[in-house]
Amino acid sequence: MNRPRLSRFIPMLLLCGGLFATGACAQDVRPGVQADGTVTASSASVPFSALASPEARAFFPKMLAEGAKAPSLLAPIADSRAFYDRMNSDRAARMEKLYPVKARSDTIAGVSVEVVSPAQGVSPANRHRVLINLHGGAFMWGSHSGALVEAIPVASLGRIEVIGINYRLGPENVFPAASEDVEKVYRELLKTHKPGQIGIYGCSAGGVLTGEAVARFITDKLPVPGAIGMFCGGLTDFAGDSSFVAPMLGGQGVPAHPLGLRVIPYFLGADMNDPLVQPGVSPALLAKFPPTLLIAGTRDMAMSSVVHSNELLRQAGVPTELRVWEGMWHSFFSDPELPESRQAYAAMVDFFERRLAR
Repeated sequence: MNRPRLSRFIPMLLLCGGLFATGACAQDVRPGVQADGTVTASSASVPFSALASPEARAFFPKMLAEGAKAPSLLAPIADSRAFYDRMNSDRAARMEKLYPVKARSDTIAGVSVEVVSPAQGVSPANRHRVLINLHGGAFMWGSHSGALVEAIPVASLGRIEVIGINYRLGPENVFPAASEDVEKVYRELLKTHKPGQIGIYGCSAGGVLTGEAVARFITDKLPVPGAIGMFCGGLTDFAGDSSFVAPMLGGQGVPAHPLGLRVIPYFLGADMNDPLVQPGVSPALLAKFPPTLLIAGTRDMAMSSVVHSNELLRQAGVPTELRVWEGMWHSFFSDPELPESRQAYAAMVDFFERRLAR
């Protein structure tokens, strides 16, 4: 077999190497690059990750089609809440078939909560432990059914009680209403639990609120919980590569500017440089944070914020664990049938089992 000699290509490689900065040899195959590092891709086709599960591959188009039915951000808030309540109620029903629990609505310190316990009973090891869940929903929806979605698998698998807080939402309420509600419940639980026996976790807006709540505890001289989990949301605004790339991978096109916290009605009038809004701006505050689990997916708009938050915490000396699932989207584990979701639940349960005091 005749093989082309490498020597034939060396002059071309050298030429292209010298001209690569101007794009002379690769202008047909690489996007335009501006002086500030901005990359412009006129057209791009990205296949679904070959490293994700077959179940995720089959589910992904269905998930996008269902999400496309969501009301726009300009729609009446009642429409959005009704849409996501239907979606989350369906998820919760599917979860209960896989992860049996006992759930009831209650109030703690005047705040509405969902109390979720494993159907088989709390394990002896978790008899004195409790988890607080802060649901997602852009600080505008997710109460009740959204809290159940995030609490059910963890309560059942971990055999631990989970209290989902139905914190006050925007646009009716603004920052720091949600943080205040979390603090009320946390103060009440401190009457019956040691701080190290309490864990807090949340997804998306709930992940952001988890960091904000801990920052508030520290500011108000309260002991921090034993461990926390920030999933699909972190200590800084939704920015970085993933806030631009994830919409494209979700079939929405690349936005001219990512939708950050400042466009969410709940943060109307808030100072985005306030450490109680973005704790990541204060290394001194972060140094007092408890051990933290961070979770994201490679198609999650919040992945950059989550990864950056992990690094900020590590620089502050906080023990962290970062888990990123290939091909997964924002809040992927809200749908229980995926292997990746089961892996995420197991990671959450394992983290709190190891980190909380007994």
